[in-house]
Amino acid sequence: MSKMKTKLTFIILSVSAVFLLVACGSNKKQETTDMTKPKSTETVLYFVRHGKTMFNTTGQVQGWSDTPLTDAGIEGAERLGIGLKETTFSAAYSSDLGRAVSTAEYILKNSGNEQVPLKHLTGLREWGYGGYEGRDNADMWNPIFEEQNLKFDEDWSQYGELTERLSDEDIANKIAKNDSTKTAETYDEITNRTKKAIETIINETNEKGGNVLVVSHGSEIPTILEVIAPGSYNGENIGNCSVTKVVYKDGRYNVLTIGDDSYLK
Repeated sequence: MSKMKTKLTFIILSVSAVFLLVACGSNKKQETTDMTKPKSTETVLYFVRHGKTMFNTTGQVQGWSDTPLTDAGIEGAERLGIGLKETTFSAAYSSDLGRAVSTAEYILKNSGNEQVPLKHLTGLREWGYGGYEGRDNADMWNPIFEEQNLKFDEDWSQYGELTERLSDEDIANKIAKNDSTKTAETYDEITNRTKKAIETIINETNEKGGNVLVVSHGSEIPTILEVIAPGSYNGENIGNCSVTKVVYKDGRYNVLTIGDDSYLK
């Protein structure tokens, strides 16, 4: 009986050891699978309108034409940089127009992110207004306002009513149609380059994630919003040096703020 008991004990211990090895192997495989699973990253896009320029001050059409930042524009960009001092940027982009580049440089310097390389993308440019460039705003906007029985003024007091009746697509195409030189951009031309620019930014930053600075323009930022999150923009004011914050994750865009000027305060 003693020999049989000893043999039985040996068999039980052997079987237990096999189960233990199998269980350990199974756990190890599960751990390896979990470790190799790709992590989902989050990219926070800070879309900023450039600082105030000479043409912003004199009421002239400013699309692809470029004028320098005024003293107020420089101050605004510097204040925004200080307001973003607690924000670490993993990447920075701007349109290739001088007013956007200068604004981005002031922001990076004053926020402590001067080591971040700044990339210029033509797709982030302001709308191209063709033959209206440099002319009084009234020359371009009067025909569009009058067609809607509205009145244009330098305070843009009825612009909200205009955008309730006309989409950005309507406005861009009317400007292109009215332009005697036929060099103003159509809405399709604007959105096509915009999509390419945003795709470039996401492709270059999504793997790493983090905060990304994108300096653009007053009409282009609403276009960007319409491209990435249709219906999210509803005529909100995009002031100079304001911040429009958007989170990108798992192929989706979530608009957090539009035209936020609290960083300047």
